[in-house]
Amino acid sequence: MAGLVQLPAAFAEAAAEFADGSKTPAEPRDAATVVLLRPGAEGPEVYLLRRQVSMEFAGGMCVFPGGGVDPRDFDTEIAWAGPSPAAWAERLGTDEAQARALVCAAVRETFEESGVLLAGESPDAVVADTTGADWEADRIALEKRELAMTEFLSRRGLVLRTDLLGAWAGWLTPIFEPRRYRTWFFVAELPAGQVTRDVSTESDQVVWLPAIRAVEQAEEREILMLPPTYITSLDVARYDDPAAVLAAAAERRVEMFCPAVETEGEGFTLTRPPEADALLTQRAKTARWGQG
Repeated sequence: MAGLVQLPAAFAEAAAEFADGSKTPAEPRDAATVVLLRPGAEGPEVYLLRRQVSMEFAGGMCVFPGGGVDPRDFDTEIAWAGPSPAAWAERLGTDEAQARALVCAAVRETFEESGVLLAGESPDAVVADTTGADWEADRIALEKRELAMTEFLSRRGLVLRTDLLGAWAGWLTPIFEPRRYRTWFFVAELPAGQVTRDVSTESDQVVWLPAIRAVEQAEEREILMLPPTYITSLDVARYDDPAAVLAAAAERRVEMFCPAVETEGEGFTLTRPPEADALLTQRAKTARWGQG
């Protein structure tokens, strides 16, 4: 089937230089991103941010909330509820320290970029409203790295609700890119009572879309998505609701995938994980996209 991304020959030549050792790939930075979900009439809806066109990485692209792991995300004193760091390490394919940091980064970045907080006063509770001025002040302080997540939760008497997250996938930026990220994708349902807000300083527009509509809009070039975002949206769209997505996540174990350049006819494209190829093949049978 047609490749998801058609690459200019220059990209293939650059990739070859990295592959044969002529150039050294940039060291990737660890990152976490969260697919926020809510129920909808057409299946799960996803929350997307359109990154500022001026951004060095993925400018103009629609993405899920997320960002790089911060050194303070490794704090072992953070209040924790849900699966243990050891359990998360097994799900994410990492050691315990990295797993803890990734989960903390996922929760922190989601709060910073959408105003949604996956935390509560107890392991069975979740914050119902984060729209007040005091919450906004804390969110900004976290975003500016003036406040650590541990201090933020401790001062408010909250615990991190890691059980509200599900592990989904892992993508490593291709070797020829100058800025690279090793990104773990999580899924989570929007907590009852909470609302997403347009608060991210890195985006110029936010929107809730049925996952299948996000796929269609990307196919029609109405919005722009990188392959991992498109494939994740297509994957999530297979399920009836957020609960089904989270149930599927409970059975997943993340294997990091790095797209490579491969020839396709007279051109070049990027490889996909085997499970993504199956999704794309099925999609091509039911969509106009890819027919011309």
